[in-house]
Amino acid sequence: MLSHSARPEWESWAWAGLLRAGDEARLAGRAAAYLEGMVTDPPERIDILHPHGLQRPPTEHWRFHQERESAGRLPSIGSLRRTRIDDTVLDLAGTGLGGANQDPLHWVSLAIQQRLTTPERLVTAVRRRTRLANRQDLVEILACAGDGVESPLEYHYLRDVERAHGLPAGTRQAVARVAGRSVRRDVYYREYRVLVELDGQVGHSGEDRFRDFRRDNAALVSGDVTLRYGFYDVRRNSCAVARQVATVLTARGWHDALTRCPRCPSDDPG
Repeated sequence: MLSHSARPEWESWAWAGLLRAGDEARLAGRAAAYLEGMVTDPPERIDILHPHGLQRPPTEHWRFHQERESAGRLPSIGSLRRTRIDDTVLDLAGTGLGGANQDPLHWVSLAIQQRLTTPERLVTAVRRRTRLANRQDLVEILACAGDGVESPLEYHYLRDVERAHGLPAGTRQAVARVAGRSVRRDVYYREYRVLVELDGQVGHSGEDRFRDFRRDNAALVSGDVTLRYGFYDVRRNSCAVARQVATVLTARGWHDALTRCPRCPSDDPG
């Protein structure tokens, strides 16, 4: 990847690609995301959209993509013509411009976390598109984002742990006061005073880990109990996580039964 010190050279290639593709051409994919500050490094090959019907062979520096009018194009912004942020997110999440190793959830979460767009705006952009891969997945992801889900791990907890097993609906991003400061809790079952905190794939270490301890201890003192899970727990052992959460909820007054999901072991009593 190019470094930020190489930005003037990268911008020169971006301009040259736009000129090569014509007056209506626009930067797309990671190139547009870079210009919006969504990603930190410019892509080595620049994706460029141009009107349908023109033929532009790819080169070392550019990939050209024909754009149909039915995609619902909106005027681009910025000195370097590019797709608007909502269309950029959908291009990365639903057209293959995001690369083979990153799923739609990555791009939606990234844009929303950075406050570049909102779930409502993305839903509107989805409706404008007549052709969009992963449409149903995106609609489901955006519905969860509208409920307060802000990361892939939170999404999988909501889908594979909470909803799949009939747990009560928790409050996402619940605000609490700890040592005089406002903090946000990932999932809060307010009626039962149960918190679920979700740590990323690597997990917290050093001062962050001690901060987690302090938050958990403060919650316990105030009457809340905290359960903490990592990426492996939620993705690989979602049924076991659901059983554990249900056990704590039941001890605190939840009276419904846990629902078995298709992934639950056959010897699991539910």
